[in-house]
Amino acid sequence: MDVYEIVTEQIVNMLERGVVPWRRPWTSTGLPRNLVSKKPYRGVNVFLLSASKYVSPFWLTMRQANELGGHIRKGEESTAVVFWKIEDAKRSTENPDTEDSNEKNRRRFLLRYYRVFNLEQCELPEAVLNKLPKIETHQHDPIDSAERIIAGMPNAPEIEYAGSKAFYSVNTDRITIPPRSLFESVEEFYSTLDHEIGTVASVLDGRSSDMLSRRGQRCDLRIRL
Repeated sequence: MDVYEIVTEQIVNMLERGVVPWRRPWTSTGLPRNLVSKKPYRGVNVFLLSASKYVSPFWLTMRQANELGGHIRKGEESTAVVFWKIEDAKRSTENPDTEDSNEKNRRRFLLRYYRVFNLEQCELPEAVLNKLPKIETHQHDPIDSAERIIAGMPNAPEIEYAGSKAFYSVNTDRITIPPRSLFESVEEFYSTLDHEIGTVASVLDGRSSDMLSRRGQRCDLRIRL
């Protein structure tokens, strides 16, 4: 599999999971950037890394983690980032009249990739972690009536509070939403959750009778919220 296929597959997998940016009423952690150099990633890498399930914007290679005195947790999966490599290639030109030959240099652009891990996938020394900027969080009390409605939802999808994206995965029947503490207000938190429940209902539209029943139940939940 070449680098184009790797990137395409990664993007398609994210879209199939429902990772499509729409709005972000939660705290932004900034553009993805390398933990060591502090340089932000560019181009398609911004999309590839921003669409991950992690809150932290910091990424690093396995070698960088080891050099910092840490390591990648066992079983963690890496993410591919791409870059352009410029090579000089010599091109030979011949003059058939004089039999003279000339070699000219031309630049060739090659797309390459390497693997990185998010800070949340690593075990690093406290001295390293203490130097990183803290992510702004907010303290919100849950709305009891909304929590009761969610808890009583029939055939409820799994709700995972993690990462920096809000989306619904059809394959796992799971809603992923950032932790409540990252939202600027508790109302925005429930509004975002309501949006994802609406996504669940729309996905189930037009499917089996069992799914249509679940769709109706989830639409009812959305109305109540």
